Amino acid sequence: MTTHDGGRADVLVDRREIVRVAGERLAAAAASGSPCAPVRDLLGNTDVALAYEVQQALTQHRRSGGARIVGRKIGLTSPAVQRQLGVDRPDFGVLFDDMRCISDEPVPSERLLQPKAEAEIAFVLSADLDAGTLDVDEVRGAVDYAIAALEIVDSRIRGWDITITDTIADNASSGLFVLGANRVRLADFEPAEVSMALTKDGTVVSRGNGRACLGDPLHALSWLARTARGLGSPCARAMSCFPARWARWSPSSPAAR
Repeated sequence: MTTHDGGRADVLVDRREIVRVAGERLAAAAASGSPCAPVRDLLGNTDVALAYEVQQALTQHRRSGGARIVGRKIGLTSPAVQRQLGVDRPDFGVLFDDMRCISDEPVPSERLLQPKAEAEIAFVLSADLDAGTLDVDEVRGAVDYAIAALEIVDSRIRGWDITITDTIADNASSGLFVLGANRVRLADFEPAEVSMALTKDGTVVSRGNGRACLGDPLHALSWLARTARGLGSPCARAMSCFPARWARWSPSSPAAR
């Protein structure tokens, strides 16, 4: 038993009990389609390790139900968003097979609570990222190809009222994702030099480029590889890795294109 602080309720609680209660709150929100209160009353505002324990517990619950991990995503790569949440690092979450949507087909909006769309480029791996320094050169060598992608982020937390611990516990605010069709090798372009535009109903709603992602999306991939390995769940061959948004969040709706 231990006393927790940093914004948490002033009571004596077991760490495993915190993980269980926070996980159940988020799982109930996902199942009911009704957003819940933040979980920082249980986790505090700064205990990143505890928040990842909640994420890992929810991941194991999904896997025990048959879901397969097919990728990872990074969040909070923008310095402005980091300052807003009072952190100095990104976070990451898990992508499951049932989160992938087919390009040019309607997204199952009934599965989403508070969706926002982000334009990105995803890296698909040709090798495991579980050994070595995992610096930029090593992760570049492990990329099979890059592909345009759309991530539909979502939050089980009511009104997107999140701190770093809320979003990590909530699988880095993951929702659904779409992969494009055109595969491009890294030998043919530099991710940091690529610009993207996100349109909604034919109107450009945001623009961005690769340098907005930690200076280079491959820096983000390197961070992801090292962090995931450190938590005991390294990025594996054939995974799709989303190195965070290039064009900013845009609120989404069922009829939007």
